Amino acid sequence: MLRSRTITDWDPEDIVAWEARNKYIARRNLLWSVVAEHVGFSVWTMWSVMVLFMPEDVYGFSAGDKFLLGATATLVGGCLRVPYTLATAKFGGRNWTVFSAFVLLVPTVGTMWLLAHPGLPLWPYLLCAAVGGFGGGNFASSMTNINAFYPQRLKGWALGLNAGGGNIGVPVLQLVGLLVIATAGNRSPYWVCAVYLVLLAVAAFGAALFMDNLELHQIDTTAMRSILSIRDTWVIALLYIGTFGSFIGFSFAFGQVLQINFVAGGQSPADAALHAAQIAFIGPLLGSIARVYGGKLADRVGGGRVTTVVFGGMILAGALLVAVSTYHDHTSGPVGTATMIGFVVGFVALFVLSGIGNGSVYKMIPSIFAARSRSLIGSEADKEQWSRAMSGALIGFAGAVGALGGVGINLALRQSYLSSGSATAAFWIFLVFYGLAMTLTWFRYVRTPAPRRTTPSMLDSVLR
Repeated sequence: MLRSRTITDWDPEDIVAWEARNKYIARRNLLWSVVAEHVGFSVWTMWSVMVLFMPEDVYGFSAGDKFLLGATATLVGGCLRVPYTLATAKFGGRNWTVFSAFVLLVPTVGTMWLLAHPGLPLWPYLLCAAVGGFGGGNFASSMTNINAFYPQRLKGWALGLNAGGGNIGVPVLQLVGLLVIATAGNRSPYWVCAVYLVLLAVAAFGAALFMDNLELHQIDTTAMRSILSIRDTWVIALLYIGTFGSFIGFSFAFGQVLQINFVAGGQSPADAALHAAQIAFIGPLLGSIARVYGGKLADRVGGGRVTTVVFGGMILAGALLVAVSTYHDHTSGPVGTATMIGFVVGFVALFVLSGIGNGSVYKMIPSIFAARSRSLIGSEADKEQWSRAMSGALIGFAGAVGALGGVGINLALRQSYLSSGSATAAFWIFLVFYGLAMTLTWFRYVRTPAPRRTTPSMLDSVLR
């Protein structure tokens, strides 16, 4: 199954070869990359649905404990994105996709077993959530691999589609959870796990049969070290904390926030789980779709402009959540319909805007290094190889740091609920961060262009 299937002469910038056959090869690899990343995202965010199957009177876990499960999975997924970025160059995109899909069978089976045995302490659940975090690493390896398959003029579309198709694994998982809760009740989580055991097998075998390795795909520790000395690396990482960190953090937290408020409104845990599941998938679904259009929009008008507008919108959505939550804090009685509508509108707006921002920020990465490569001394082929290596390294690094933003969101919500029984303090933190990100984007990439100076030694360090 893992026989050699390596392309030795890949050049996506060769227009004649691209139109003749290479675009079909790239599309085939993109398709199965999306499938594998999609399922990986679902396993990574499995606990965003599992917590709806865990009433406190049965499992003994508080809302704070459940937020900690989401934070643990997000933390591991974020940390693994750097080594996963390097893995495709070391082992081949096809080979690594197959391996990473099979690995996720372990946490899926583990989740099924744990939820069938309530009464266990928290630590085995945290361990299982951590192993499920391996699914978060799939994003970095998939994006880096597809980045090497496509020419510069199509990277925004390809990376947006690849990432959006992966991100949509979150709402699909939540729809599966909704189907199970609606038909079998909130005590049958094993059906969700069973579905993903099958899908993981399909993804692994499909990647083995239809994907390719690229011999010239090079991302090494030299490139990873080199990007750390470039200011744009840290700016992009911060912006991605605001966009992808919001998407993945709210993907874990949205359903639980809804469930908490439904219970506070007087619903039973079973009804609250059902009603939360009926709404929770909407935000991640729209955010995943928006990511594709964010990349395309950035191709047309520029990633910096799109990202600035995105953070402006996120400030408004965050302000709505602060206003609604503050109003509820000062109102006695159960959560009202108007309050719930305000929460849903604010969160869904954040999902859509963060999705657009995910696409626009990632489009900025290859554009930044393509511009920097023009000032290098060397052949066009060397410049292109340098740009690809640096872009691939930053894609992995930004993905890792950005995912850690999701950890911050879950920990902020956890502490806010533990301290005051409300999410208002956490919403204020998010609002301030979005303001900082918008200001930084405008100053760095809109008001004045990003610096283009790059030393020839940087080219030598990556290519030698």
